[in-house]
Formats: sequence, structure tokens, C-alpha cells
Amino acid sequence: MIESLINSDNAELTQSTKKGSPVVLSTRVRLARNIVGTPFPERATSAQRSDVMTRCAEQIADLTQMKHGVFYDIAELSDLEKQVLVERHLISRELCESKSGSGVFINKDQTCSVMINEEDHLRIQFLKTGFSLRSVWKQIDRFDSGLEAGLDVAFSPEYGYLTACPTNLGTAMRASVMMHLPGLVISEHMEKVIRAVNQLGITVRGLFGEGSDATGHVFQISNQQTLGESEEEIMSRLGSVFKTIIDHEINARFKYLEENRARMLDQIGRAFGVLQNAHVLNSHEAMNLLSLMRLAVDFEMLPEANRSDVDRLFIECQPGHIQYSAGEGIAPDARDLCRADILRENFARLPSLDFDKVKDLG
Repeated sequence: MIESLINSDNAELTQSTKKGSPVVLSTRVRLARNIVGTPFPERATSAQRSDVMTRCAEQIADLTQMKHGVFYDIAELSDLEKQVLVERHLISRELCESKSGSGVFINKDQTCSVMINEEDHLRIQFLKTGFSLRSVWKQIDRFDSGLEAGLDVAFSPEYGYLTACPTNLGTAMRASVMMHLPGLVISEHMEKVIRAVNQLGITVRGLFGEGSDATGHVFQISNQQTLGESEEEIMSRLGSVFKTIIDHEINARFKYLEENRARMLDQIGRAFGVLQNAHVLNSHEAMNLLSLMRLAVDFEMLPEANRSDVDRLFIECQPGHIQYSAGEGIAPDARDLCRADILRENFARLPSLDFDKVKDLG
């Protein structure tokens, strides 16, 4: 059912031709919205949920940004199809477990998805590769304005947008970046960063959000506070914190390289060799090896053009994608074989590591 989506370009998997970000993989802004006079999804009857899904889907389909988009009824998707959409960050794990009357609308290039009847009636998200906080906010703000022109959205002059969870009241906005932070992890400074940003009302999670691990040194960093600040104030504060983290990460990388050059180059070289030759790789090991390959691009050991290959493989090596590409239900051991095959095939096409480039950076 999702085959056409899998075979089409995904903005998160395909970097633009300009130089990519050495730290930020993608930027996402999410809004929660609810319809006036209708119970929140958890309290709604099946009939009410179905009515919300129909009304919202019709309104979303009319918006310019959703031209040629596709709607999926979650109840009609297999567990594997839902897992693939989670791995592409197009739906949440919570939506996968929703009752009947839940769905998702995804635009053509997969930069926007709107979940219907997850925790709230609507969860709208826009995402873009690289560090593009303001750009993504402008896009989702225009989309939200168009949506609210046709739907009566629950809003309180005192509490802002009304949401199922009180922690989302106010702007009901979560802005986040997906950051690749190997320098801070390897130099053992990541815990310090997490404690510091938590005090600023900013949270740090793993690759797939709350409760997930930061495999591949990839972290989601987003605002916690939505009440008492305007969208502009949140964006300004987040932008400043994100830029500070980026600076710390870059400094940590080059400091570690300066003090542990042989060890760093050895780690990258070994990772490249494993990816070119391994016949069995689990997802955790693959992610950590690919993390070092992204670092190789940042250190100019691999051409910038190969950044998109590495970022694409971050997603395509996830268990759901491996199983989906196999065309049948396969056991974890068989997935590890398929994953290694895919990585060997991709890395056979890459140029050799250029260690001399790193000398120029020293």
C-alpha cells in the first residue's frame, strides 16, 4: 500500500546539492490542533473519530501544500508498513497503536505529514534537511493558517491552543532538530550538554523520540515549554541554543582529532572496511559505523556528494526498511544478512578514504 511512497524521493533521505550540515541532519516543527465541540481522540467514540478523520482529511486535501499528497487509514496498514513510516519520521509510534478512525496525510515529497486522531485530533509536522528552523516555521505557519480557515480549532484566550496533554497548551508547538553529535559523545561531554539544556526547558531524546536510544550518535533536541511564550520567542531561544550546541560539537570533534588523531583515523578506517566487507550487521552496529562515515565526510575524507548516501542509509538500514525491501517477513538474523548486503553494495561504489585531506585540516 505504501510502495509508491517508498519509491519516491524523501526530503529527509535526499540532501540538496549544496553543502550539507556537518551537525544537523534535519529540522522539524510540529503543531497540535483540536476541533471545537469534539472530545479528544482518547475520549471520542468510534463514530466521532471517524467524523473527525473525514472532515480533517477533506480539508487537508484542499490545501496547496498537499497537492498530489496521499492519505493512509492506519487501520488498513500492516504492522510492517507502519514501522517503515515511523522509521521515516512520518508518523509516531503512538499513531500505530491508535484505535479505528486514525490516519495520516503525507505530501508528495514527504516534507509534511498530518496525523489525524493520534493524541490530538491533528498533529501537523513539517521537516527539512539541514538547519532550517525559520524556513520550516514559515511553511507550517502558512499551512496552519489555511487549515484553520476551514476548521473551527479549539483556542482559549488564556491558555492558547487546547490540547489533550496539558504540557502542549499554549502554542502547542514543538520545534526540533536531529543532530549528529559524535564529538560530544566520544569526548564524554554529552551528559553535561543534556543537563545544561534541560535547565533551559529543552529536552534531548534519541533518534525516534521519547524512550529511544541515540544510536549512531543521533539526538532529537526540542523545546519542552509551550505555554507562556510566543512562537517567535521559542524560535529565538531554540535557535540560540542549537547554534551553541553546534559550536560545541565542532570544537569537540577537532579537539579530539588533535589529541587522538591516530585513534580517530583508525576508527574511521576500520568502520569503512567493515561496511565494505561485513556479511552480518545488526542495526545498532550499522548506525554506529555510518556515524563514523558521516564524520569522514565532515573531515573531507569522503567527498561532500556522499553525505546524502550516508544519510539515506541511516534510514534504509532500519529493521522495517530492511524487512520491507526483502518482500517478506524475515527473522532478525536474516535481516542482519540483508543489511550487510545492502551496505556492501553501496560502499563498493564509494571512493577510498582520503587520509591526506585530514592532514590539511590539522
